[in-house]
Amino acid sequence: MKKTILLGLALLLLWAGARLPGAAEAAPAISTSAEAAALIDVTSGRLLFSSGGDKPMRIASLTKVMTAIVAIEHGKLSDKAKVGKNAYLKEGSSIYLKLGEEMNLKDLLYGMMLRSGNDAAMTIAEHVGGSLEGFVYLMNEEARMLGMSGSSFKNPSGLDEEGHYSTANDMAKLTAYALRNPVFAEIVKTKVKKVPNPNESWDYSWVNKNKMLSLYDGADGVKTGYTKLAKRCLISSATRGGQQLAVVTLSDSNDWLDHQRLLDYGFKHYPLLPLVSKGDAVEGTPYVAGASFVYPAEAAETGRFTRKPVMNDASSAAYRLGELGELQIMLDGKRIGSVPLYAKDSPRLLLKDRSAFYFNESDLGGSTWAQKYAYILQMLIRVLFTGKTA
Repeated sequence: MKKTILLGLALLLLWAGARLPGAAEAAPAISTSAEAAALIDVTSGRLLFSSGGDKPMRIASLTKVMTAIVAIEHGKLSDKAKVGKNAYLKEGSSIYLKLGEEMNLKDLLYGMMLRSGNDAAMTIAEHVGGSLEGFVYLMNEEARMLGMSGSSFKNPSGLDEEGHYSTANDMAKLTAYALRNPVFAEIVKTKVKKVPNPNESWDYSWVNKNKMLSLYDGADGVKTGYTKLAKRCLISSATRGGQQLAVVTLSDSNDWLDHQRLLDYGFKHYPLLPLVSKGDAVEGTPYVAGASFVYPAEAAETGRFTRKPVMNDASSAAYRLGELGELQIMLDGKRIGSVPLYAKDSPRLLLKDRSAFYFNESDLGGSTWAQKYAYILQMLIRVLFTGKTA
């Protein structure tokens, strides 16, 4: 009897110890009503939750996220686009454009993203791509460059078509990339947009169909979608405490509630963990970290991060431009990103901090190649005309 009591007390103590405040526990399981779902941290691109995330499915008007970012990257926002016969009276949701009507590309993007106008999507596609086929090619090239291996696009609107599909994980990756574009981010967080109407005395007034903008504190995007075959699809995003998360659900009859629950789950269980601060001395080197680095992590992961400095060759262009190496950050031995290493007195430390994923997470982008090359050119000019590398 005494042995039984002692054993019971020992088990109770073990259980209590595991429940003590500060004990690192893994994030609990969570489920949704969706056939497929994904939750992603926008800055790092880390998938925090996925269920059926790699299953190819119809995505309805979530397609327009791809249409929008391709148009922003390849088109000129002030250009006037003319509504052609393929766009006029296009089936499905519409902003009721007139045949031959002209509207600038940016306003068309608002009409497409807020009201899901299929006529706007087709007008954008034909203007930016030169033809529907040309634009679809650009969509699929963008998907390939982003590593969206489970996706295939056939049209810019998301109307059901054989061979037009994506996955929750792919759409989460695309959304994270698109939200890092300031034009896209501004459009999708807009609740109401007024646009000049050339056909009437009153302006177009478009109210965003995305109810999450009103339902959830901090919500700032992204897109609704529905067809009879795809059923209810939704992408939402929200920012709290400097952290932005995005949720994708496909075929979800309870999407508004599921998105609120998943966003709450992400913010609670995967807060941003500061791992490096700009100017920190780097062990094993005389150099300092050139940028700060934060990463979404659950409590159970906090002791599993490691850092490793890797030096650049002294004859390399990067070294001559003042980037002496990089501090690689790893989780469980897998690289998750890096920050540059600078000399302690480098003037580059005075520059505005940039994302630690700027060059390392190329599958998620962050800046256009033109911006990256412009930065490199700027540093080369400094070397040539001042003789200073950093």
